[in-house]
Amino acid sequence: MDDLNVVDRINSAGSWLARNQGLLIHYVVNIVAAVVIMIIGFMAAKVISGTLRKVMHARGIDDTVSDFLSAIVRYGVIAFTIIAALGRIGVQTASVIAVLGAAGLAVGLALQGSLSNFAAGVLLVIFRPFRAGEYVDLGGVAGTVEEVQIFHTTLRTPDDKMVVVPNGKIIANNIINTSREPNRRTEIVVGVAYDADIDTVKKVLGDIVAADERIMHDKGVTVRLNEMGASTLNFVVRFWTTNGNAQETFWDTLESFKRALDKHNIGIPYPQMDVHLYKADNTAAAPAADAPKEERNLSLKKGAESPVGSSVS
Repeated sequence: MDDLNVVDRINSAGSWLARNQGLLIHYVVNIVAAVVIMIIGFMAAKVISGTLRKVMHARGIDDTVSDFLSAIVRYGVIAFTIIAALGRIGVQTASVIAVLGAAGLAVGLALQGSLSNFAAGVLLVIFRPFRAGEYVDLGGVAGTVEEVQIFHTTLRTPDDKMVVVPNGKIIANNIINTSREPNRRTEIVVGVAYDADIDTVKKVLGDIVAADERIMHDKGVTVRLNEMGASTLNFVVRFWTTNGNAQETFWDTLESFKRALDKHNIGIPYPQMDVHLYKADNTAAAPAADAPKEERNLSLKKGAESPVGSSVS
């Protein structure tokens, strides 16, 4: 009996396949075509974005702009490919687009931070406050710009760490670009003792600056008394160097200042504290031997409370 049921089911399935052969072939062809469209579309997205990046590099366009635009083109081709594949298998793309629009609105409200990062990335590409390879300070995070992506910017710090900064935070904070201009001004504040001669200090500091060939003397050098502080006379030294020599020149000049001031016996004050202790005379407060016990204890307490003064200068 079971064998007869199995045979009947096989015959029924064969009859259904025979009646719907054309429909099945139609669906199989559409599915295969959709898969082919997806494969070709993803390959085309990669090729087109790569070709666009190479063309922009060949024309000298900044890496930041080329990487950003190539990523936008790639994702756009992928989205178009997915819609074309869905339309091939019979899905109404108009309704799909409407659903995606509604879903996009809901997702947009839920992902406001990500959308703000995307908008900030577009602004960074348009206005280009920094480019790949430049050294920048982005709200307290400093490093060399590696690349600007749709949602974030990647920096490499001087100690070779990779830092990913959301684009929204970059737009909201100050952007300090130290590589855009070829030259940089350095400022050093030197504090000396009040008994130092002003002209002597200016000559000592000025001679060191004048002897350094890395300093751009034609752009002007400043060595002046800038402030009469609480315990020091503060001199300010300003000079110009190229970006590449700025840090090394700063370190060398600072070391030379210290050696020269020591050589000329010009003191550099530092915070200090003098503490004076005064020992009180407790002889008069000592109780008599024959005094009552309670009175003697009271006298001892008074002696213990004798003042011990201290002064800070």
